[in-house]
Order: sequence, then structure tokens, then C-alpha cells
Amino acid sequence: MAATERGGKNRGKQKNDTETLILGRMPPQNIEAEMAVLGAMLLDKDAIEVAENMLHPEDFYREQDAIIYQAVLNLSRAGKSADILTVTEELRRMGRLDDVGGIMYVNELPEHVITTKGIERHVDIVSGKAKLRRLIDTAGDIAEAAYTEENTVEEIVDDAERAILQVAREQNVKGFTPVGEAVQHTLEDITRKYQNHELITGLATGFAKLDAFTNGFQKGNLIIVAARPSMGKTAIVLNMAKNMSLSSARKTVAFFSLEMGRDELVQRLLSSTALIEGQRLKTGRINTEQEWKNLSSAVSVFMEAPLYIDDTPAVTVAQIRARCRRLKAEHGLDAVMIDYLQLMTSRNVRNNDSRQQEISEISRSFNSPPRELDLPDIAVSQLSLVPDAIPIHRPLLSDLRESGSIEQDADLVCFLYREAYYNKEIEEGDPRQNETELILAKNRNGPVGIIKMFFAGQYTLFYEATNQAAPPDVHYRAVIAGKGGGHASLGE
Repeated sequence: MAATERGGKNRGKQKNDTETLILGRMPPQNIEAEMAVLGAMLLDKDAIEVAENMLHPEDFYREQDAIIYQAVLNLSRAGKSADILTVTEELRRMGRLDDVGGIMYVNELPEHVITTKGIERHVDIVSGKAKLRRLIDTAGDIAEAAYTEENTVEEIVDDAERAILQVAREQNVKGFTPVGEAVQHTLEDITRKYQNHELITGLATGFAKLDAFTNGFQKGNLIIVAARPSMGKTAIVLNMAKNMSLSSARKTVAFFSLEMGRDELVQRLLSSTALIEGQRLKTGRINTEQEWKNLSSAVSVFMEAPLYIDDTPAVTVAQIRARCRRLKAEHGLDAVMIDYLQLMTSRNVRNNDSRQQEISEISRSFNSPPRELDLPDIAVSQLSLVPDAIPIHRPLLSDLRESGSIEQDADLVCFLYREAYYNKEIEEGDPRQNETELILAKNRNGPVGIIKMFFAGQYTLFYEATNQAAPPDVHYRAVIAGKGGGHASLGE
């Protein structure tokens, strides 16, 4: 980082010549604090434990201080005492005694300590200055990337945001927690869930049976919703997004639509909420005053819903990650939904890569956003059509293998299947016409099984019920009239 240091000693070659980048200004540092930390460590073994838990050798600005710090750690980890004499001998053994300024400099360190009880404050100063220097280095990397223009603007921004976020997260490591404190916290959590009758530990989808299987979508998980064409993939994830954002919890959802435009998505949301047929809503054929009231109520609740739609076509994982970081910082974020996976592009694809390889790269990339942002990521995946000659149309996990490593990367895989789509004997009016199977084919942390659902296509509405009839709209209209005061789940 710095070309020179106080005392004229050369520091190790850094990744960036940040002095050049910022017109020769001295990087953030506090030499007195560094010497106070080292001096306290030579006087008190408890100070060694405090410093070791919070500092790394590279956090010291001066190379000589970093060397001495490492020597102290070597002795401590070997179960030996660390004082002026033993540290001097360890430096001699390391062949670095002259590099630190000799015995005189080591003898000088305790003189900078008023009391060893101030070690934590001095450690915080050293750590803070180190973080500022890493920010400067990161800024240098960003500037270099911008000047060279080797990557796209979106990729540079994504890398920059990730690098800055990494610096912000550094050293925010929790130490040991007394088990009594941890038990107390856990007991409070259990008690709260008991009192509130909470069965969901993750993010509720609004579909009771699905939530019972999964305990809600968990943070850091990749959830795949896959089906063949015309099964209702977009409809069901859009229903989930609606249920999450209109629930009493008011969860914030980012919905990336790579195929369907924003206006069509909003029409579907209004149709499923106001219970007005989508085709009539699209053409403006609203027949009654009651329907206008229902539409007005639906519009009212969505005006305040924390649901954000991005209909950019062929969006990349890097773009999604960058936009989600920004959204989380500005408004918070609880879930990300992508419709659908096969329409995305990868930043790392090579000319000789197959589409299967590209999808695999995209799928693996999704292990980063959910874990980085600590939220569930729900991605729609398209399955290929099965020829009519093949008797078995119900999807299997093996069907995902055509799309690379999706099956392996996913924590939860849901398939949609409608028998009526293939069975021509099921005619209009047949109770089975709206039946849909939600097949939990993979659940890394729970059971698998089949959930019976129904699809009211005229409203693009999925619901759970005991019969095939669309749910009565009295209760739900009361919910939306209350502007989100109740849980907007139609599965209850």
C-alpha cells in the first residue's frame, strides 16, 4: 500500500500502489495504537487473547509491527510466554530481528502502554484503520477495472459492490457465546413461537400445505419451481410473491421477469386479487359496480405492497445480484424470484460452451446471491415437452439433468403437473379439470411428497382447497378491503 513508512522502513509490496492513485496521500494508520497493542501483549497474556481474536498480522500498517505481532502469536500458540526476551529470541529464530529495528525497538513497545486494560480500544483503532486501507485498495481495483474496460459496466459494478460489501463484513465475527446466554435466547424464541402458534421458521408462501412441508422457504436456499409448458409456473410463483408481499408480515420481494412484461404481470396480480377474469380485465370489460369496487380495493393494496418487478430481458446473474444488493440496502429484501432460468445469460460463458454448460454456470451462480444476501431465491425452470407417445408425463428429477446441474444445486425442487392437460378424457366441467399436483421432488431439509392444488385459470390463481371450486371471494375481498391487514393466503 504505502511505498514507505515512518522510520524509513519499506513495507511489503501491496496489491495496488494506492499512494499514486490518490495523489500521494498517507493511508489511514495509527502507529501509536499499533505500538500500544504490541506493548500490552508483551505485558499481559490476556491482551494476547483479545488481540488474536480481532486482528490479523496484515492489519498492521507497519511491516515491523506485523512481524512482531506474528512472533507473539507463534509463542502463544506454542504454549510459551511472550515477553521482551522470548519475543526477541523468536524474532531471531525467524531471521527478522533486524527487520523490526532490533532489540531496541522491541524494548520500546511497553513504554507506549498506560494500562493493558485499554487493549480493546487500541485494537479497534488498528482494525478500523486497516479496514479503511482495504477500502482504498478496493477503490484502486475498481478504478483499474474501469480504466481497462476489460469487463462490461454491469460486471464492474457487480464486482465493486461485492468487494466493498466484503470489506464491510470483515472482522464482524462473533466470538464465543456463553451457553447460558445462547440457551436463554433459544428459549425466548421457542416461547414466542409457542405463544404465536408459529409453525413456519422460514418465509411463508401463503400455501398452508406447502409451508407445512418446508416450514417456509429458508434463508440461503435455492428453490426451483419447474414444469413443462402451460402448467402455470409463472402463475404460482407470482401467487407466492403476492401472498408474501400482502401478508401481515409485508415481506419485500424482488420479481425478475425475463419473458413476461411488467404490465401483463400486474394484470395477473389484479385479476387474482380482485377475482375478475384476466381476459375481461385486459380488454376493460368490467361489467358491474361491484367489480369496479373489487378492482379499486386490489389497486389500493398493491400501491403499498413491497413487491418490486424487473422485466429486463436476458438479465445476467451479476445484474440480478447488483440490483438485489441495492434494493436490500434501500428497502430491505426477503426473497428473490426469477422467471425463468433458461432465459438468463451467463457472464462467464465461452464461445465453445453448450447451452447446458451455460445453464449449469447460471445455476451454480445462484449459490452466491442467496447466501450472500441471506434470503431464499426462487427460480422457475422450463422442462422440455414429452412426446404424446410416451405414457408418463409426470416430471421427475432426472428431467432437470437436461438443464445442467440445477438438480444438484437446488435445496428444494417443486414440479407442477396437471393431468387434464394430457388426458383428453377430462372434459370441461369435470372436477379434475383444475386439479394440479405440486410435487416436492427434493427437499434437502425435510420430507418430499405431493400437494393437491387447484388452478383457476380465468384468474391465474392457485389455491389449496378440499374441492375444485374457486374459493369464495367474500373473505378475501374483506382482506384486501382492509389493505393487507390479514394474511392474503387463499390456501386457508
